[in-house]
Amino acid sequence: MISKASAQPSPGADTSGDSYLPHHGNGGYRVRHYDLELDYKIGPNRLSASAAITAEATQALSRFTLDFGEFRINRVLVNGKPAKYTRRAHKLQVKPAKSLALGSEFLVEVHYVGNPRPLPGLWGDIGWDELTDGSLVASQPVGAPSWFPCNDHPADKATYRVTLTTSSPYLVAVTGNLVSRYTRASTTQWVFERPEPTPTYLMSVQIGRYDDIVLVSGGVPQRAAVPPRLRRAFARDFGRQVQIMDSLQRMFGPYPFGEYVVVVTDDDLDDPIEAQGMSIFGANHVDGRRTHERLVVHELAHQWFGNSLTVADWRHIWLNEGFATYAEWLWSEESGGQSAHAWAKTWHARMKLKPADLRLADPGVSRMFDERVYKRGGLLLHALRSELGDAVFFPLVKAWAMENRHGLVTTAGFVALAERFAGRSLTAFFDAWLDAPALPPLPA
Repeated sequence: MISKASAQPSPGADTSGDSYLPHHGNGGYRVRHYDLELDYKIGPNRLSASAAITAEATQALSRFTLDFGEFRINRVLVNGKPAKYTRRAHKLQVKPAKSLALGSEFLVEVHYVGNPRPLPGLWGDIGWDELTDGSLVASQPVGAPSWFPCNDHPADKATYRVTLTTSSPYLVAVTGNLVSRYTRASTTQWVFERPEPTPTYLMSVQIGRYDDIVLVSGGVPQRAAVPPRLRRAFARDFGRQVQIMDSLQRMFGPYPFGEYVVVVTDDDLDDPIEAQGMSIFGANHVDGRRTHERLVVHELAHQWFGNSLTVADWRHIWLNEGFATYAEWLWSEESGGQSAHAWAKTWHARMKLKPADLRLADPGVSRMFDERVYKRGGLLLHALRSELGDAVFFPLVKAWAMENRHGLVTTAGFVALAERFAGRSLTAFFDAWLDAPALPPLPA
């Protein structure tokens, strides 16, 4: 496991130092806490907001930057005093009245208003988006600045308090524990707290005309926000949610958050969305026939791999997607479907037909979400299971999740832990699966 200190963004004021997305995230400080006050009008898509950001300077700072979208800024304060600021692309450059000393804690307040909209990127438009009747936030990997000023890098995990006020007929779900709800006239104020260290891209807001459904109250509290028209189909498609949670906890250790929330939008979505303690599915993922149950498993597995265990740099993305993919195959094996090995054989055959030009350990920024990262990551884990045997593999996976709980992870850290559990060098194995573009043969 790498130390948290070694994983922090580099000192450059307006760069994170990330190998793939250096212009997302900032150097010179790390955020401890975000306190967001949001007042949202659904019809005109109008957000009036303030963000209070508690941070610690990791170097002396005469200025610093935040990632932020296209809002009108009313004022910026640093430690209660007005600060000068300028805008450049999606960077808010702040010059406090007094320089900040190394190691000092400081408070930044940004008051802003505007129409939130997704930010363009390599993967399309990402961030706060309007639904037919409501809104959603899908921030992975760079959409968080579409709704609040932040240090938008996965290595800078912080705690959150989010207060959102909107029209009372709408249900609001924010990634966090609901601590209060207060209705006045036609609006309701919702307050959520996220006490676990959380990267910006995993914070989400969901607003819609949803029914609030309790899935289970004992053990890990689980609930869902579902359009009334989809309740019957949802009950079938998510009918094994409790068993899936129990299965993943046996394999990966205790669920890492205080609750799990499923949101089904009334609109179709290209893909489900992961968030901290929450997964968001489109109406097209609910058909009453469990057609998409693998996605239910995949998104829940991300709560361990991707959310609790967060990549220190985006080039390690296979650690998120490979584990979530292999969880699909393990659940199929446990629930009476195809064995994990049968799934591995199927996907190995398909991956052999793809170009052999991707290195799993470093796929490149344009291929972060390439299908081969997902499937070859799952194949690596299945091959490692064959290499080590179940008696070593499953304790290794659980230790990986437990020892790095709410921390930052790298490929090198996983390799080192696997070798510790194996009691021998696995250099040849990992060289073949992680660094060679050619797909290795699948063990029998």
